[in-house]
Amino acid sequence: MSEKKENFFKKAFKDMAESAKAQHEVDKANFNAVKAEAKANFEENRGSNTFKKAKAQAKKSWEDAKLSPKQRSEKVRAEQVKQIEEANARIESANKRYSVAKVEKKKK
Repeated sequence: MSEKKENFFKKAFKDMAESAKAQHEVDKANFNAVKAEAKANFEENRGSNTFKKAKAQAKKSWEDAKLSPKQRSEKVRAEQVKQIEEANARIESANKRYSVAKVEKKKK
Protein backbone atom coordinates (compact mmCIF):
# COMPACT_ATOMS: atom_id res chain seq x y z
CA MET A 1 0.00 0.00 0.00
CA SER A 2 2.81 2.41 0.81
CA GLU A 3 4.38 1.70 -2.60
CA LYS A 4 1.19 2.89 -4.27
CA LYS A 5 1.32 6.11 -2.27
CA GLU A 6 4.97 6.62 -3.12
CA ASN A 7 4.29 6.04 -6.80
CA PHE A 8 1.29 8.33 -6.64
CA PHE A 9 3.35 11.15 -5.17
CA LYS A 10 6.21 10.55 -7.61
CA LYS A 11 3.79 10.73 -10.52
CA ALA A 12 2.04 13.76 -9.07
CA PHE A 13 5.29 15.68 -8.59
CA LYS A 14 6.48 14.66 -12.05
CA ASP A 15 3.21 15.92 -13.55
CA MET A 16 3.52 19.17 -11.61
CA ALA A 17 7.08 19.65 -12.89
CA GLU A 18 6.01 19.01 -16.48
CA SER A 19 3.07 21.36 -16.06
CA ALA A 20 5.32 24.06 -14.65
CA LYS A 21 7.71 23.68 -17.60
CA ALA A 22 4.83 23.91 -20.05
CA GLN A 23 3.43 26.97 -18.28
CA HIS A 24 6.87 28.57 -18.38
CA GLU A 25 6.98 28.05 -22.13
CA VAL A 26 3.51 29.58 -22.46
CA ASP A 27 4.51 32.56 -20.32
CA LYS A 28 7.70 33.02 -22.30
CA ALA A 29 5.75 32.91 -25.57
CA ASN A 30 3.18 35.39 -24.29
CA PHE A 31 5.92 37.72 -23.06
CA ASN A 32 7.69 37.59 -26.42
CA ALA A 33 4.38 38.20 -28.21
CA VAL A 34 3.66 41.26 -26.09
CA LYS A 35 7.22 42.49 -26.56
CA ALA A 36 6.97 42.12 -30.35
CA GLU A 37 3.58 43.82 -30.40
CA ALA A 38 4.93 46.74 -28.36
CA LYS A 39 7.91 47.06 -30.68
CA ALA A 40 5.62 47.05 -33.73
CA ASN A 41 3.28 49.60 -32.15
CA PHE A 42 6.21 51.86 -31.38
CA GLU A 43 7.48 51.70 -34.96
CA GLU A 44 4.00 52.26 -36.38
CA ASN A 45 3.44 55.33 -34.20
CA ARG A 46 6.91 56.84 -34.52
CA GLY A 47 6.62 60.37 -35.86
CA SER A 48 2.85 60.26 -36.10
CA ASN A 49 0.55 62.90 -34.77
CA THR A 50 -0.12 61.87 -31.17
CA PHE A 51 -2.42 64.82 -30.44
CA LYS A 52 -5.25 63.03 -32.24
CA LYS A 53 -4.73 59.95 -30.09
CA ALA A 54 -4.60 61.98 -26.90
CA LYS A 55 -7.81 63.77 -27.89
CA ALA A 56 -9.53 60.44 -28.64
CA GLN A 57 -8.43 59.03 -25.28
CA ALA A 58 -9.65 62.14 -23.47
CA LYS A 59 -13.02 61.85 -25.21
CA LYS A 60 -13.26 58.18 -24.14
CA SER A 61 -12.38 59.12 -20.56
CA TRP A 62 -15.03 61.86 -20.57
CA GLU A 63 -17.66 59.42 -21.87
CA ASP A 64 -16.68 56.92 -19.18
CA ALA A 65 -16.98 59.63 -16.51
CA LYS A 66 -20.60 60.25 -17.52
CA LEU A 67 -21.59 56.61 -16.91
CA SER A 68 -23.37 55.55 -13.75
CA PRO A 69 -21.40 53.24 -11.43
CA LYS A 70 -23.53 50.28 -12.51
CA GLN A 71 -23.04 51.02 -16.22
CA ARG A 72 -19.33 51.53 -15.70
CA SER A 73 -18.94 48.22 -13.83
CA GLU A 74 -20.87 46.42 -16.58
CA LYS A 75 -18.65 48.00 -19.24
CA VAL A 76 -15.48 47.09 -17.33
CA ARG A 77 -16.70 43.53 -16.82
CA ALA A 78 -17.49 43.18 -20.54
CA GLU A 79 -13.98 44.40 -21.39
CA GLN A 80 -12.50 41.96 -18.88
CA VAL A 81 -14.41 39.04 -20.38
CA LYS A 82 -13.18 40.05 -23.84
CA GLN A 83 -9.59 40.26 -22.60
CA ILE A 84 -9.88 36.85 -20.93
CA GLU A 85 -11.18 35.32 -24.17
CA GLU A 86 -8.32 36.88 -26.14
CA ALA A 87 -5.79 35.65 -23.58
CA ASN A 88 -7.24 32.14 -23.71
CA ALA A 89 -6.98 32.18 -27.51
CA ARG A 90 -3.35 33.27 -27.26
CA ILE A 91 -2.67 30.56 -24.68
CA GLU A 92 -4.26 27.94 -26.93
CA SER A 93 -2.12 29.11 -29.84
CA ALA A 94 1.02 29.00 -27.69
CA ASN A 95 0.14 25.51 -26.45
CA LYS A 96 -0.23 24.31 -30.03
CA ARG A 97 3.14 25.82 -30.95
CA TYR A 98 4.70 24.21 -27.88
CA SER A 99 3.24 20.80 -28.77
CA VAL A 100 4.51 21.06 -32.33
CA ALA A 101 7.95 22.11 -31.14
CA LYS A 102 8.07 19.28 -28.64
CA VAL A 103 7.13 16.71 -31.30
CA GLU A 104 9.72 18.11 -33.71
CA LYS A 105 12.39 17.99 -31.01
CA LYS A 106 11.59 14.31 -30.29
CA LYS A 107 11.95 13.49 -33.99
CA LYS A 108 15.51 14.80 -34.01
